[in-house]
Amino acid sequence: MAEGARLEAMRRRVRLSRLALWTVIAAGPIALGVAVTSTPTVVEAATAARSAAVRTTMVSADPAGYAQVFVDAWLRSSADDALSAQARLAQSMAPDVELPGPAAGVQPVPRSVTAVRSAQRASGAWSVTVAAQYADGRLRYYAVPVSADRAGASFTVTGSPSVVAGPAPAEAPTSPYGVSVPQGDLSSAVGEFLTAYLAGAGEVDRYLSPGVRLTAVSPAPYTAVTVQQVSAAEEAAAGQVPADGTKVRVLVQVEARDAQGRWPLAYELALTARSGRWEVSALESGAILSGGAR
Repeated sequence: MAEGARLEAMRRRVRLSRLALWTVIAAGPIALGVAVTSTPTVVEAATAARSAAVRTTMVSADPAGYAQVFVDAWLRSSADDALSAQARLAQSMAPDVELPGPAAGVQPVPRSVTAVRSAQRASGAWSVTVAAQYADGRLRYYAVPVSADRAGASFTVTGSPSVVAGPAPAEAPTSPYGVSVPQGDLSSAVGEFLTAYLAGAGEVDRYLSPGVRLTAVSPAPYTAVTVQQVSAAEEAAAGQVPADGTKVRVLVQVEARDAQGRWPLAYELALTARSGRWEVSALESGAILSGGAR
């Protein structure tokens, strides 16, 4: 009987072990199924969160160009000819704004219209200052109220333009180019470079530092270029060519000539000394160079 009891206990332990094993095996697929089922929810939630972030950071586009087009059309339109192309354009951009009523035959047509300033007053509300220049030299400024939708994709002019005073001139900062550079190696180097760059006289590459690439203006707009004055930010530019690797920044005043006359131009350049000569390593006047220079 004791032996039978021990045998029965052993059998129970085996059955329990098998049951535990099958439970573990069964739990694997179930857990996998739960993970697979929950994955789309996580992805969907993350996608929704990213979309919400994009929507909350969206900023209205600057309506300066829209106001510029409106003022140009408005100044060229007349209430007496509301079906003209300019009048219809102005009315489509500003449905509640009245058209001007110029005297017959004396409507001043602007030579050019340019947006010069825009300021956001509130969410979706802008004020754009537009300058209208006339052939006789007159310059008139208009402030235009513009409303933008939440997406920054649609605009409308919400009121008649206001004639305002033009922006006051800003105080010019002190120039960093306080060192006068006499006629010599540096002035000759920049003169030859700008002659090749603007007049097509020779290859530009021969005046550049290694690794710097710059394409000359093409077709060449001028027939001759003459250096008028060179000023530098560093004292090293005023003497003999210094040791290799010395860098200076200069402002070059030149006179360029073509068939129509002479034109005073200015260029900011960076130069680097190498092998007893100055080489141009950057043109700061709006051109972007490869090789790390600008």
